[in-house]
Amino acid sequence: MLLYLNQAWKARNNDASQLLQAIQDGALKRVRPKAMTVSTIIVGLLPIMLGAGIGNDVMQRIAAPMVGGMVLAPLVSMVLIPVVFLVLNRRQKGSQSANRCSQMCGIYKMLTK
Repeated sequence: MLLYLNQAWKARNNDASQLLQAIQDGALKRVRPKAMTVSTIIVGLLPIMLGAGIGNDVMQRIAAPMVGGMVLAPLVSMVLIPVVFLVLNRRQKGSQSANRCSQMCGIYKMLTK
């Protein structure tokens, strides 16, 4: 995720005024591959988690946390990493203005649509 964000920002010539747009573009490039990977893993784990048979009680205990992790990890990486990237780049460049907090909230709203 950091590579996509950094690449999108460098494509805008490290322009601090376009940092938010670079973060949005970098995050959007990463949504489809991450969604496909996670959905494939979850589809593979669901039969193990929902199945019945000999020894399946042990496998269900293994599959259930894995499915939970596969749901939670992409959400964290798609929201947390862009926000941390934004905060660290802002600290590095110096604080811009007081309305930047409202723009960070806009990124969160855009990612959770």
